[in-house]
Amino acid sequence: MIIGGLVKFSLNDYPGKTSAVLFTRGCNFRCPYCHNPELVLPKQYASEICLEKIFSFLKSRKEKLDAVVITGGEPTWHTDLPKFLKEIKEMGFLVKLDTNGNNPEILKSIIQEKNIDYIAMDIKAPFEKYTEVSRTLLDTKKIKKSISLIINSGLPHEFRTTVAKPLTTFDDLRKIAERIKGADNYFLQRFVAGPKLNDQSFSAEISYSENELLAIAAELSTLVKHCGVR
Repeated sequence: MIIGGLVKFSLNDYPGKTSAVLFTRGCNFRCPYCHNPELVLPKQYASEICLEKIFSFLKSRKEKLDAVVITGGEPTWHTDLPKFLKEIKEMGFLVKLDTNGNNPEILKSIIQEKNIDYIAMDIKAPFEKYTEVSRTLLDTKKIKKSISLIINSGLPHEFRTTVAKPLTTFDDLRKIAERIKGADNYFLQRFVAGPKLNDQSFSAEISYSENELLAIAAELSTLVKHCGVR
């Protein structure tokens, strides 16, 4: 595992729990709205935090934090992720994994080994637009398989889509919601422009308004158990 960032305390990343957040370095997607280029773009990589320091920190937070969230970058980029999650789980923490769903093989093994307690997957776009939004050539069958694995895992889970007007239409979001029909949660995440994006030319783009997103979420709520806005 290569860890490029650590948030020592969060109330927002694991639903209803206090958590630490570990950011893995490396990702196979190049989404233009990504706010973590230091975890995605090799020329901007953040310095590695050695695992000894990570586990020393976690040991000091046992019985003080409920959970550890593994995000990125893309955690499944790392082949030793299952072992890493098992070690954290054995320390007594709840474990949440954030993923882009492009590695269903690792995801399946993690679910089967019961080393995670909550799964969150980003769905970038309807399948026919995945290459356009992720800016990566990929096999969408892998994305479909990961969606199925998560919905049928028996674990609490959520799917989420970052919504930016140049990339995402209401019809796109409806197609996604239909694909994940019956899922626990689907969140529409507002695109927020900022100085740190994978594609700086995208910083001038805008998101939908709060009212627009709430109206879309209300319509999609008939397809999933809960649809919300972040």
